[in-house]
Amino acid sequence: MAAEAGELKPAAMEVEGTEAPSSKPPRFRIPVDSDNKATEFWLFSFARPHMSAFHLSWFSFFCCFLSTFAAPPLLPLIRDTLGLTATDIGNAGIASVSGAVFARVAMGTACDLVGPRLASASIILLTTPAVYCSSIIDSASSYLLVRFFTGFSLASFVSTQFWMSSMFSPPKVGLANGVAGGWGNLGGGAVQLLMPLVYEAIRKIGSTPFTAWRVAFFIPGVLQTCSAIAVLAFGQDMPEGNYRKLHRSGGMHRDSFGNVLRHAVANYRGWVLALTYGYCFGVELAVDNIVAQYFYDRFGVKLSTAGFIAASFGMANIISRPGGGLMSDWLSSRFGMRGRLWGLWVVQTVGGVLCVVLGTVDYSFGASVAVMILFSFFVQAACGLTFGIVPFVSRRSLGLISGMTGGGGNVGAVLTQLIFFHGSKYRTETGIKYMGLMIIACTLPITLIYFPQWGGMFLGPRPGATAEEYYNREWTEEEREKGYNTGSLRFAENSVREGGRSGSQSKHTVHVVESNV
Repeated sequence: MAAEAGELKPAAMEVEGTEAPSSKPPRFRIPVDSDNKATEFWLFSFARPHMSAFHLSWFSFFCCFLSTFAAPPLLPLIRDTLGLTATDIGNAGIASVSGAVFARVAMGTACDLVGPRLASASIILLTTPAVYCSSIIDSASSYLLVRFFTGFSLASFVSTQFWMSSMFSPPKVGLANGVAGGWGNLGGGAVQLLMPLVYEAIRKIGSTPFTAWRVAFFIPGVLQTCSAIAVLAFGQDMPEGNYRKLHRSGGMHRDSFGNVLRHAVANYRGWVLALTYGYCFGVELAVDNIVAQYFYDRFGVKLSTAGFIAASFGMANIISRPGGGLMSDWLSSRFGMRGRLWGLWVVQTVGGVLCVVLGTVDYSFGASVAVMILFSFFVQAACGLTFGIVPFVSRRSLGLISGMTGGGGNVGAVLTQLIFFHGSKYRTETGIKYMGLMIIACTLPITLIYFPQWGGMFLGPRPGATAEEYYNREWTEEEREKGYNTGSLRFAENSVREGGRSGSQSKHTVHVVESNV
């Protein structure tokens, strides 16, 4: 019997899919789990491939945010030069975030099929010409077009989140996604401060206002170009290597578009997160488009002052979105997936209440600034909490689920701009108030999300349900026999704490079940 047990052990390891580390297992400076995903987050390290991917992803996304929102801080100048109406400005604001709706879905699919490195660099390079063309616009229609095509670059957010989910273990994925997304979104605040300063510097050199704001667009254009080159030169798709190499060596299954699409569209959790993300990140995009002009027109402050105030909204991302991701991981360690869901609902709902308050205190400059800053922390933290949940929805269609959720953010931004800030239907402060009510209403569907193996906000897990069973449903019996689901099984094994503190008791059950297959 001892001999038989000794013979069964290696077989169990093979079925388990831990890839019994072959002759030359990969070695990493950072501690990793059985799936080679980092189990620690070294913020100030560039250790390859995990932390280098982190820094490349957030910085490239940061540059895309700079480009997309480079125009709003200079809008009073652009408006006067081109003779833009309120309708023209509203249409351009909608255009800047609408293009990325489909681009983000496409980006998610591209990440699943060719990897985040090529997908990210491609969209960044393809949209760079539109940034440079911003310097030669001469009409309302050309202004709308450059903002529309530049906005496609925001699809790089999806590759950022996919990349982090591929590099970091489940207990750290919320933090990694939160910091990468938050520091990338930081570009929306930094640009509000940067562009007026660049404009003033060019003016002091001797340029006319007509020329100065046009030349200023070359700064975000050059940064975006350099970030794409860095991603291509120094990035790596997975801890084990790039997709192309892994496909050729047989280390990764080459999936089809149809299978990726089917499993993403059929998972209702992805649609719910897309809706709710539309009213945290979507609201953030809408505010980025209106906040500088709002304070400039409503309180009569200087352009640079309006830019500084607007910058504070986006700059909160340096700690707010990472804080949301960290909170998601902390809640998971204590309460499992149910803690992540409750955290998202509470934080986003509070953000909606603060948005209503912001639209109500428009009579006071000081109160408006204070509430806006507090509002920014909650709405951005909700973004981090959202992507603390996204990586667990699907493994086979992780990229497309990320794209659907990210695209939902842009849909929310488009609808919010169209309904509340387009033309002169509502005063801006009234639109802000109604936007807050929309946030509260569209956060309620989070209560519908339920994972059989972990539970939901109001219901516990289904008896006998396991993470392995949940993720295996995405693979046919034939695919499982060929080992295509190996990565999903490893992820399920490393996601054990999503069941809460009691869920850790099931960790060894995974090995037993798989060993008897």
